Parts: sequence; structure tokens; C-alpha cells
Amino acid sequence: MSSQLLEQAFCEFSQMPIQQGKGVIKLKWAWLVLKILLFAVCSIGGYYVAANMESLVMFAWAPWAGLLLGMITAMLVVAVEKLIRHVPLKILFGGTFGLVLGLSVAKLIGYGLATLQHTSATIALYIILSCVFGYLGMVLGTIRIDEFRLPTMPWVTKGGYRNIQVTNVLDTSVIIDGRIADIVETGFMGGILIIPEFVLQELQHIADSSDPTRRVRGRRGLDIIKRLQQEKSIEVKIERQDFDNLSDVDAKLVALSLQINAKIVTNDYNLAKVAEVQGIRVLNINQLANALKPVVLPGEVLRLQILKEGKEQGQGIAYLEDGTMVVVENASRHLGKEVDVSVTSILQTTAGRLIFTTLKDAEHGRHQH
Repeated sequence: MSSQLLEQAFCEFSQMPIQQGKGVIKLKWAWLVLKILLFAVCSIGGYYVAANMESLVMFAWAPWAGLLLGMITAMLVVAVEKLIRHVPLKILFGGTFGLVLGLSVAKLIGYGLATLQHTSATIALYIILSCVFGYLGMVLGTIRIDEFRLPTMPWVTKGGYRNIQVTNVLDTSVIIDGRIADIVETGFMGGILIIPEFVLQELQHIADSSDPTRRVRGRRGLDIIKRLQQEKSIEVKIERQDFDNLSDVDAKLVALSLQINAKIVTNDYNLAKVAEVQGIRVLNINQLANALKPVVLPGEVLRLQILKEGKEQGQGIAYLEDGTMVVVENASRHLGKEVDVSVTSILQTTAGRLIFTTLKDAEHGRHQH
């Protein structure tokens, strides 16, 4: 009975990407309707304003020019929206505050220009001052916002990537691997973990595969995501943005990481190399595992069990707890037994470390001889 309940719960979880996909489709339609309304309001507003300006009444084309100008304004608004979509709210707040401060300084200086008799020159100077101080204020506000320690204010940071430097994007391979959940649970990785929706869709496709092995891997990946979402030490976000002009998942991961200035967490060697070429920092779980393997030095004595014969005559093969292969000379006669061995040399290969040893008794006898 309990196994049936677990299977049912797992199946419900595996269907989450489908439900999330439907929600995203509805959200896209809502955004499309809003953009249509924006274009309609700007266009009609431009037409109405131009048609009612006394200085333009004599020109029959003026209302249509106003309509065109309204459409261009709407297009600029949409372009700006795409640029600031992934900018943290803290940065937006700092830029806006700096812009207002800069315009205020320009306004104060503008009072001193009121004494000038040349009206056109006064207006031109005020426009230039507004542009200069507004630009400087916005740039300085964006750069120096951290000095106000606004990250401690939840209403400023909520909804954005609070610290872009600790934002990590997970790819499919590292989710299926599963070790990322163990690393997070130990507290060695924090910040924000971004799981793109196109990665979820790829996991769902793998989980629905007719191949039993692929199906198990896909479901394992979905289970790992559930574990990560239940971990309180990090924040897991599902990134809805897709890149319709790209078909490859790896290319989408690189594009997303570049856009939000995030690191990529992966086990894929080729993806790691492509990302590094484009200036993206990569966290490779396999490299981390190799770095954490215990250090073995020449002359150190190990106690190992000989599991099989080696390629060369008389050699025996054993393994360390982390899976590192150990070649033991003249140990084939000790199959299935535990022996003391002395490390003679260590070879680092692309596949990992290879440790060469000799039997401790044989080495001791050789030194006596």
C-alpha cells in the first residue's frame, strides 16, 4: 500500500512540468494582451494629441504622424522592459534614486539660468544639464547602491536575484547526477539555484522515455529537484524564460547565464568548455569530487582487499573507498584477501588517479636483502 502511494505521489510530481507549461502558456497570452493594449493606448493617444494641437491643425498628416510616434514609443517601452527584466530590484532602485537626485541638481542649477535673457539658450542649457546630471546620478546610484546596505531590507530584494554573484544555473546532467542535493544539504552551496523551464521539459521527456534506463534517470532528476526545493538553506527558482531562436538546451543555458550573469553547475565537459570560452564561470561537480579525494603519498601504507587480477602478470587490483584504482605488484595470488601495501607512485590521468603499490611484506624483504 505504501509503495502504491509513493508511486502515485511520484507520478503526480513527474507531471508538474506539464501543469507548469500550461500556466506559462496562459501567462504568455496575458503578456501579449497587455502589449497589444499598450500599443493601442500609445497609438490612439498619439493620434489624439497630434489632432488637437493648434500648431498642427493645418497639417492633414499630423494625426497619423502622432499615431506612428505613439507606436514607436510603445516599441521603446517594450525594448526597455526586456532590458530590465532580469535586473535586480536593488539596482533599479539605486538607478532611479540617482536619476531623481541628478535631475534635482540640474533643476537647482537651472534656477541660476533664469536670469539669462536669451530664452532659447536657457532651455538648451537646462536640457543639457538635465541629461548630464541625470545620467551621472543614475550611473552612480546603480554602482554605489550597496553602500546603503539595502540588501537587509526584504522589500527591496524580494522578487529579484539578491546577489548575482551567488546565482547558479543547473543543467540536466548535474540534476540527474544527484550529488548537487548532497552538496546543498551540507551547506557548501548557497544563494539562488536557477532551474530553467526548458531543463524541466527535457527531464520530463527523459522520464517519459520508453527506455527503462532513461526513464529511471529522468524520474531521479525530478526527485532531486523536489529535494532541492525542500532545502531551506537555499532558494530554488524556476526560470520561465525561453530562447525560441535556439533549439539546443546547452546553447539556451549559455544564453541564460550570460543574460543574468550567473554560473553554470554541470557535469558536461563540452558544455563547461563552451561556457568558459564565453566568459561564464563553471562549477563542475566531477572536478569537485576529484579535489576532495583523499591525498595518498609515496611510501604511505594502505590496507586493501585484492579484488581481481591486473593486466600484467602477477598484478592485483584493489580500490580505495572513493573508487580510485590501485595496482598492486605480485598480488594476484592474494585474490579475495586483505593485504598491506606500500604506495610507490601515483599517475594522474584524464579518467582519474591511478595508484601503483607493492606488497608491504615484499618491500620489507627487499630492504632486508
